[in-house]
Amino acid sequence: MEDILVKGTIEGVRIYALCTTQLVQELNVIHACSPLAIAALGRAASGALLMAATMKNDERITLRFSGDGPLGEVVADAKGNCVRGYVDNPEVCLPVKKGKLDVGGGIGAGNIIVTRYLTNAEPFNGYCELVNGEIAADLTNYLYKSEQIPSSVALGVLVGSDGEVKAAGGYFIQAMPDSDDSVLAQLENTIITLPYVTELLEAGNTPEEIIARIGQGLKVHINEKIPVKLQCTCTREKVKDMLAALPTKDLQEIGQDEIIEVNCHFCNKSYKFKNTEL
Repeated sequence: MEDILVKGTIEGVRIYALCTTQLVQELNVIHACSPLAIAALGRAASGALLMAATMKNDERITLRFSGDGPLGEVVADAKGNCVRGYVDNPEVCLPVKKGKLDVGGGIGAGNIIVTRYLTNAEPFNGYCELVNGEIAADLTNYLYKSEQIPSSVALGVLVGSDGEVKAAGGYFIQAMPDSDDSVLAQLENTIITLPYVTELLEAGNTPEEIIARIGQGLKVHINEKIPVKLQCTCTREKVKDMLAALPTKDLQEIGQDEIIEVNCHFCNKSYKFKNTEL
């Protein structure tokens, strides 16, 4: 199944659904993740894409899950249909909890920090305590408490016994100002009985079909289908600009080595510079 995000409405309620299996597997390979780490990072990346879909194409959002668990920070950054991300400690493993990867234990207690980079405006930061570190519940709680938007977020990553990502994606439901309470109640009842999003994707359900299942018995309208992809924004020129902004003392210190190597957290790409360039 291709990586795609589908935007729709169900009788005045906004609903987005997406499949990110391929791009999450790319993240898995780039960062050499353990099953636990890619489950956390994949959920964060899918969540960032869903939230970026509510913004203008030239605006960007960064999700930072900062807890006291062994994974360290889990970061996902999305703009339009592109996402990138990393986890501080991608090699971490924990015992399964109730038959599932213990993402909450990996992230631990702490905060979610959401940064919105809006057009012609200063970046806006929002904060909220983590509910359980499982990503989806934390995003749902953040949207309700920090942005006063009643929402429901479901995210999942299914990792096979070989360590490869078999299914990844999620959906996002958001009440609009004119949403009918009876419609919201019906959607809530449907979601409660719905299989996990990874089960739906693994069974072959497309994001559009997931929206149709959630909106069964209601009027469903599909507005747009957008391919999504993993893409880092780092370039050699950007790294040069970053180095140029360092204090002279720091440049002199790192310039003692003949070759200076700068590594991008998001894509693991390395950029090398001769000390004469500094």
